[in-house]
Amino acid sequence: MISKQPRKQRKERYTSPLHKRQKYMHAPLSKALREELKKRNAQVRKGDTVKVMRGDHAGTEGEVEDVDIKRCTIKVAGVSNYRSDGTEVPRTIHPSNVMIVKLDMEDTEREKIFARRSE
Repeated sequence: MISKQPRKQRKERYTSPLHKRQKYMHAPLSKALREELKKRNAQVRKGDTVKVMRGDHAGTEGEVEDVDIKRCTIKVAGVSNYRSDGTEVPRTIHPSNVMIVKLDMEDTEREKIFARRSE
């Protein structure tokens, strides 16, 4: 922690480089996944299935369509807003406001991360 002052903590978060922002892109795991993987949270990646826990779309489950590390947001299928002209646009959500229900384990590196933790 850099400082106790919230303004300095916020500034550190907003001006941090991308390799540090990647750590902010974690979301809690569901209870079933938590027991299976022996881990409390995981990094949200494209292809994961998540459940929105906060906001107007709470309870909605969908697949992660896009992960924006620069803005620390994700886009979930089925979560959208309507513009005044009637067009539908995806709504961005902070990863802390979702819960990972199903992981996309096609990536071998991701399997190594969880295997390393369970040893």
